[in-house]
Amino acid sequence: MLSAFQPQAIYELKVRDKSKIECLFAYGDRLLVGLSTGSLRIFRVNETSSEREQYSENGEQQSQTPSKLKAVELLREEEKFNRRPVQQLAIVKEVNLLVSLSDGYISLHDLQTYQLVERIERTKGATSFAVTSNVVKESDTDVPSLVSRMAVGVKRKLLVWTWRDMEAEEPVELSMEATIKSLNWVHGTADAAAGHAGEAGEVEGVKPIYKPASRQDTTSGELAGVRFAAVSSSGMGYMGMASWVPKPMATSLGPGEVLLAKDVNTLFTDIDGKPLDRRQVPWSLAPEAVGFSYPYMLALQPPEKGTLQIRNPETLTLLQTIPVPSASVLHVPQPNISLAHAGKGFLVSSDRTIWRMNALPYPSQLADLIERERFDEAVSLLGLLEDTLIDDKVGRIREVKIQKAIALFQQQKYRPALDLFTEAETPPDRVIALYPRSIAGELSSITEVATESSEVENGGAEDEGVKAEEQTAKEPPTTATPSKGMLSKFKVTGHARKESGTASIKGPAARADSDNMSIRNAKPSPAKTSSFPPDKPLEGEDLKYAVRCLCSFLPQARVQIQKYMSISGELKQNPPELDAETRKPAFVNLLPSHSSTSGDDVSKIDWQAELLATAKLVDTTLFRAYMLFSPSLAGPLFRLDNFCDPEVVQSSLYENDRYGDLIDFLHGKKLHRQALEMLQKFGKGEADHDDSVPEGMKGVDRTVAYLKQLPPELVDLVLEFVNWPLDVDTEKGMEVFIADTDFAERLPRKRVVEYLTEIDEKLEERYLEHVVGELGDSTPEFHQKLMDEYIRRLKSDGKADDIKQKLEAFLRKSTAYNKLATFRQLPSDDASFYESRAIVLSAMGNHKQALSIYVFQLKDYTKAEQYCNDIYLRQQQDGVGEEACLVESHAMHEKSVVHEQSEKDNVFAMLLGLYLRPPASEEKRWPQALDLLSRHGARLPASSTLDLMPDDLAVSELQDYFLGRIRNATSVLRETAVVKSLTGVQRANTERHWLLGPDELSEAGKKAGRNRRVRIGEGDHCKVCHKRFGASAVRVYPDGSVVHYGCVPGKKSVEATVGSGRRVGQGQRGWG
Repeated sequence: MLSAFQPQAIYELKVRDKSKIECLFAYGDRLLVGLSTGSLRIFRVNETSSEREQYSENGEQQSQTPSKLKAVELLREEEKFNRRPVQQLAIVKEVNLLVSLSDGYISLHDLQTYQLVERIERTKGATSFAVTSNVVKESDTDVPSLVSRMAVGVKRKLLVWTWRDMEAEEPVELSMEATIKSLNWVHGTADAAAGHAGEAGEVEGVKPIYKPASRQDTTSGELAGVRFAAVSSSGMGYMGMASWVPKPMATSLGPGEVLLAKDVNTLFTDIDGKPLDRRQVPWSLAPEAVGFSYPYMLALQPPEKGTLQIRNPETLTLLQTIPVPSASVLHVPQPNISLAHAGKGFLVSSDRTIWRMNALPYPSQLADLIERERFDEAVSLLGLLEDTLIDDKVGRIREVKIQKAIALFQQQKYRPALDLFTEAETPPDRVIALYPRSIAGELSSITEVATESSEVENGGAEDEGVKAEEQTAKEPPTTATPSKGMLSKFKVTGHARKESGTASIKGPAARADSDNMSIRNAKPSPAKTSSFPPDKPLEGEDLKYAVRCLCSFLPQARVQIQKYMSISGELKQNPPELDAETRKPAFVNLLPSHSSTSGDDVSKIDWQAELLATAKLVDTTLFRAYMLFSPSLAGPLFRLDNFCDPEVVQSSLYENDRYGDLIDFLHGKKLHRQALEMLQKFGKGEADHDDSVPEGMKGVDRTVAYLKQLPPELVDLVLEFVNWPLDVDTEKGMEVFIADTDFAERLPRKRVVEYLTEIDEKLEERYLEHVVGELGDSTPEFHQKLMDEYIRRLKSDGKADDIKQKLEAFLRKSTAYNKLATFRQLPSDDASFYESRAIVLSAMGNHKQALSIYVFQLKDYTKAEQYCNDIYLRQQQDGVGEEACLVESHAMHEKSVVHEQSEKDNVFAMLLGLYLRPPASEEKRWPQALDLLSRHGARLPASSTLDLMPDDLAVSELQDYFLGRIRNATSVLRETAVVKSLTGVQRANTERHWLLGPDELSEAGKKAGRNRRVRIGEGDHCKVCHKRFGASAVRVYPDGSVVHYGCVPGKKSVEATVGSGRRVGQGQRGWG
C-alpha cells in the first residue's frame, strides 16, 4: 500500500508509571500531554538528523545511525494541574491562555506558568470544546482584527467566548435540540456541533444557519430520510451495552467541505451545512476518531483493532493502514495555530504510547502510487496538492495519465488507452513506440529476436553460439510484434501483494472503491471476442484494431502540429514564443521526450527541427497504419500536405503495387524526377512487373497529365521528359505546351520555341500560332519567327493555299513584325506573294504602291476598291476625314488647300489616278473609274476629280457622280437642322422641369421645382444649430429639409447633418 506517513514512537510511559494518556495537544515545538491522574506533562519535540535522513525521496528506509538527541524531551510536569483526568487541551495563544476540559468544567491556565487562572462555572457539565483564531475584517471599516473564539458544548447549550484584539467580549449562548457530544471549527466563523442523536448544526457567531439532520420527521419517523441520521440510540442496544451510543464526530476536509460521522455512516456538507452528493466512506467499523491532515482523511479504528486508516478525501480510497496498538487518541495540530504543522504530520496515542506520523515527501508518495499502478489515486493526489508544494504539477498529472494509458494498452484496452493518450496530450513518439516495427519503425520499443530460420542462415558461428541458438530455438520464440508481456518493462515489479489499484487493471477482483475504476469497467475491444493467453502477441485482428485506434490519435496530433507549422516545414512564428516559467514553447507536448525534458539551456534547441521531426514521425506512422488496415485511405493522405518519409512510402507502395498512390505521393513531395522516371518506365512497358501495372499507367497519357501539372520553374525537367511523348504521340505531347492550363501559359516561351525548333519546325509553328493567336503574345521575336516560318513554307510549296491564307491573315492582324525585313523576303515575281506584298506596303503606309499591285498585277478591282474603303474608314476614325471637300468654299485659296490635301491623302483619288493615268505600259480603265465615281464620288475631292476627266467626256457619263455628291451635301445640311430643332426641344423641357418640377407632381396639382413652397411654424427649428428660424434667411433642400442659411458650411456636411432632421411640411401655405 501507499506510504504516506511513517509512524515513529516518540514517547512511552514507563512500566512503573500507573497513569494513562488521556489527551494530546501540540503547538510549535511543544507537546502537552494530559494524564488520567490530572497531571500535565510538557515536552519539547526535537527533529533529529537521523529522522531527516531516515527516508529517501522515494520513501524507502535507509540505514540510520544512532542519534544522541531524543525525539521528545520532558521539560516539566504539573502534577496538580487538575484533580481529575484531563480530557481535552487547547490554547488561545493571542491572550496567552491554556484551555483544559476536566471533570466537566472548562479551566483557563496561564500558558507560560500553567497556573490556574479561572475555572468557568458556567461550563459545568461540558462535554467538548473547540478553539479557533482568525484574522477578520470589520464589515463597516474594513480594518483587520485578530479574533479568537472558544465554543463549549454544555449539554444542550452552546457557549461561545470571543477575544477581539486580545480583549474579551461577553459570551453568547445558543440552545441546541440535543446534547452536544463533539465540536469542531470548520471555518473562522462557523462551528459544527454534533449532537446525541446524530444531529449536526452549524452556527455563525451564535445564529444557527443549517441543520443537516432534524430530530423529528413526522412523515417517516425519527431521523428518517437522512443518511447521517439513519442510526438512532434505540437501534444501538446490545446485550450488556444498552446505554452505549456511537459518538458523533466532525472534521473539516479543507476549504469548503466538512465530514460528519456517526458509527459507520457519514455525511459530507459544505461550510454552510448543506449536504453534498457524495457516497459514504466505506468503513467496516465505526472509527474512534476522524481528522484531516493535508491532504488526507484520517480515521482511527477502535483500540481493539489498533489501526489508523489513511484515505483520499476525494475518492475515499484506502491508501494506507498504519498499525497503532490500542490507540484511542488522534490529534492533528491546527495550521492556524502554528504553520509548522501544516501538512507535516500528526500525533496518535494509546494509553501509554505516543506516535508521531511523519509525512513523507509528496514526490515519493506519487512515485509509490505510480509504482503500484494506482494512477487514478496519483492524479487525485496531484489535484489536491497546491501548485507550490510540487514541481511541475501539470506535467506530473500528464505523466501519470500517460502511465495509466500504457497500462491500459498492456491489457489490450486500446480504445480507452488511446483516448487517454489524447486527453493527456502525450508526445506521439511515446504512443508510437508501443507498436511493432511494422508500424513504429526504428522507434518501436519491441526488440526483434532472431527466429530459427534466420539462425540457420547465419551459419559459421562458434560452437557455443550454435548451441545457444539451438537451445533458444527449442523455447517458444519471442515475436517481433508487441505483446502484453513484452510491455512489462514499463511496470515496476517486486511487490509481494497485489494492491487494489493494480487489481483494478489486471482482474475483476478489485474492490468497488479501488483505484482505476475507469480501467476496470472499460468495455473490451471488438477484436477480443475470446480470452487471450497472457502473452499473446499483438497481431492479426488484434493488431488491426489497435492500429485503428491509433488512427484516431494521430490525426489529432497532425491538427495540433498544423497550428504551429506551415506546409513548408517552417514555424509560423519563428522563433516561437516561450513560456515565462518553463522557457518552452506551447507545442512542447508534441515534441519527443528528450526535448521536453531538456535542461535549462533551451537556447540551443532547434524548435523548428524538433517539431518537423515529430511531424514526419506522425505522418509516416499514419501512412503505415493506413496501409495495414485500409490501404485506400493512403491516397487521400498524399493529396494533402504531409511530411511522410519518402523512402518508407516508396518502398511500401511499390511492394503493394499501388503505383497511382505512389505517383501522387511523389508529386506531393516534389520528387518529380523520380515520378517521371517511373511513369516513363511504365509508359514504355519497361517495368519489372509489367503485368501488375494498371492500364492507366501505360502509354503517354499519364506522363502528359503529370507534366501539365508541373510549375514553370521546372521547365528543364518538362523539356527533358516530354521528348518521348512527342515521339510516340505528337498530339498528346503538344498538350503539355498548348493546354488550357495556367502552368502551360506561364512556361518560358523562348525556351519552348528553341526546344521545338530543334525537334520539328512544324511543332514550332504550331506553338507560335498558339502563343500569338490564342494567348495574344505581342513579342516581336515570336511574330517574326512565325512570319518567317510561313514565308519559308510558302516558298517551298507555292500551291499551299492554307499557308497563303494564314500568311495574309497574319500580315493583316499583326503589327509586331519587322515590316521592312518581311517585305524584302517576299519575292516580287511570285504571284503567291503579290497580295502579301500589298498588305506589307499598306502597313508601311505606301498605299499607292499597294493599290498598283491590286490594279496592275492582281487585276482585282474589287479588292482595290475594298482596300480604299478600309483605309478611308480608318482615317475617319483617326480624325483625318475629308468631309470638308463636300462643302468647299468658292474662295480660291481654300480650294487650292483642299485640292492639295486631297490629292496627297485621299486613297480614292490615288485609285482614280491609277485608273485614268496609269503607267506607260498600262491602259486606262474607264469602266472601273466610272464605277468608282458612281459609288464613292462623295469621298473624292471635287476639283482634282474633275481635272482628271478628259474634255471630250460626255456630262451624262458623270450623272451618277453629281447625284451622289448633291445627296451627300443635302443630307449634311438636313442633319444639322434636325439636331438644332431637337436641341431646342430638350432645352425647353429642362427649363420646365426646373421651374415646375417633374411632370408627375405637376399633373397631380402639386407645386414643385422653383415654384414649390414650405411652411415654417413657430415651433420649427434648425436641425444644425437647434435654434428657431424666426425671420432669418433659410435654405430649402430638394427633399424639403430647411436650415438656416448661415448654417450651411458645405453641401456634404449639410447633407450629413440634416439627413435625420424633421421635414417641413410641403404644399402648405407659408409666408408670402
